[in-house]
Amino acid sequence: MLFAVSMTFIDQTIVAIATPELTQELSLSRAGAQWMVNAYLVALAAVFAFGGRVADVVGHRRMVAIGVIGFAVSSALCGATPTTSVAETWIIVFRIAQGVSAAFMVPAAIAVVISAFHRRERGRALAIFFGVSGLFTAVGPIAGGYLTQWTWRAIFWVNLPIAAVALVLLSRAQVENRATGERIDWRGAALVAGGMGLSVLGLQQTQIWGWSSPWTWACIVVGLLTMVVFVRIELRTHHPLLRLEIFRGRAFLVDNGVLFFSMIAFVPVFFFASVYSQVSLGYNAGNAAFYLMFFFAGFAPSAQVSGRLFDARGAKLPLVLGCALGTVGFALWALRITDLQLGSQWWAIVIAGAGIGFLLGPASTDASSRAIDASYGEVTGITQTVRNYGSSLGFAVLGSLLSTVFVGRLTTSLTGMGLPASVAQEIAGRGSGPSANDPATPAMQEAISQAVQNDFATATGSVLWGMAAALAIAFAIAMQHPGDRVGHDAEPA
Repeated sequence: MLFAVSMTFIDQTIVAIATPELTQELSLSRAGAQWMVNAYLVALAAVFAFGGRVADVVGHRRMVAIGVIGFAVSSALCGATPTTSVAETWIIVFRIAQGVSAAFMVPAAIAVVISAFHRRERGRALAIFFGVSGLFTAVGPIAGGYLTQWTWRAIFWVNLPIAAVALVLLSRAQVENRATGERIDWRGAALVAGGMGLSVLGLQQTQIWGWSSPWTWACIVVGLLTMVVFVRIELRTHHPLLRLEIFRGRAFLVDNGVLFFSMIAFVPVFFFASVYSQVSLGYNAGNAAFYLMFFFAGFAPSAQVSGRLFDARGAKLPLVLGCALGTVGFALWALRITDLQLGSQWWAIVIAGAGIGFLLGPASTDASSRAIDASYGEVTGITQTVRNYGSSLGFAVLGSLLSTVFVGRLTTSLTGMGLPASVAQEIAGRGSGPSANDPATPAMQEAISQAVQNDFATATGSVLWGMAAALAIAFAIAMQHPGDRVGHDAEPA
C-alpha cells in the first residue's frame, strides 16, 4: 500500500521543480502554471471522501488497483502533453484526472492497512503509514530536480514503473477485497466537490478576473454557501459522506484546525520556493531541489523528535512547539528572501521545516484516535480532506497574492526606468523578463532582468509572510488542545 500511494504524495511536490521549464516549453500562462499544480490538490480534496465510500462499496483491493491504473494512465498523458495551443487545457485536465485517481486509491489503501492490523495496533500502523508517506513528499523535489535535467516529461513518466511494481505487489499480497455494501451519499459528494471547487476557483482566478469581477465573488460566495449547505445536510443524513458530529470533540477539532492552517504553508511552499530559486536566484532545476533540501533538513529530524514527544507527553506539546517554530521560521525566511543569497536564508528555511515536522505527525495521529464513535476510515477521510483542502485553498490565496504583489511592483519598477506604461505592463504580465522584441537596449534588458529578480523575491516574501500568519493562527488553535491522551480502550474501530 505504501508503494501504491507513494506516487500520489510524490506528485504533490515533484511538479513544482519543473514548473519554470514546463511553463516556457508549453507557453503556459502564470495562472495556467499554478492551476497545473493546484488542480491536482483540488481534485484530491474534493473527491477523497467520495472515493473512500466507493471503495467501501466495490471493495478496497479492487479500488486500489483501479486507482493505480488510473493514476498511471493520467500520468502518461500528462507526460505526453503536446506543445500546441491545447497544452494548457490538456495538462490541467489530466492533472485533475491524477487527483481523482489518487482520491480513489489512497482511502482504499488506508482501509487495507487498517484491516491488516489488530485494533490496538492500528494507531501505530497509521502513524508509520502517514510518516513514511509524508517522506515521499520530500522525494518529489529531489527526484524532480534530477529528472527535469533529462526532460520535464520524466516527472510524470516515472510513475509508470512505480505503478507496475505496485500492481505486482498487490497481486502477491493476497489482500482481501472486502466490500461493505454501504450506501453512497451522492448528494453529499456533489455538494462537497462543488463547494471546494468553486471556492478555490474564485480565489485562484483573481489574478485573471481581478477582485472587482462579479465572477470572482460569485464563485467564492457560492462555493462557501455550498459548503455550509453540505454541513447542514450531512448532520441530518442517516448515512452521510462524512460524519461531521465527530468535530464536537475538542481535541479532534483542534487537530484538524492545526492541519488545515499548517497545510496552507506545507505543500504550497515547494512550488513558490522552487520558482523563486529559479527566477530570483537563477538556479537550474537541480540546484532548486538542493534549495528545498534545507526545508527537509529541518523537517526530518524534528518529525522523529516530535514522535517521541507525542508518545511521552501527548499531542499538545509538539503541536504548540511546531506551530511556534513554523511561525518564526517562515517569518525569518520572509525577512531574508530579498537578500538573493542562500547563505543568509538556509537557517531560516531549516527552522520553517522543523516547525512543520514537529506538528504534522502528532496532529494526524492524535486525530485518528479521537473520534471514539467513528471508524479509522471515517477519521482519516476527514483529516485527509481537511489537509488537502487547506493546501489547495492556500495555494489559490497565496498564488493570487504573489501575482498581485509581483505585477504591481514590477510595473512600478519598469515605469521608473522610463519604459512606457504599456510596455511595463506587458513585461510584468508575462513575468519572465525581457524578450528580444522588447524596445530596450542591452543595458536596459539587464536592468529589467534585475528588476524581475528583485521584485519576484519581494513578492515571494509576501507569500512567506502569509504562511507565517497561517501558522500563527494554527498556534492559537493548538493552545486550545485539552492536552489529554487517548488510551487504547478509546480507540475507534
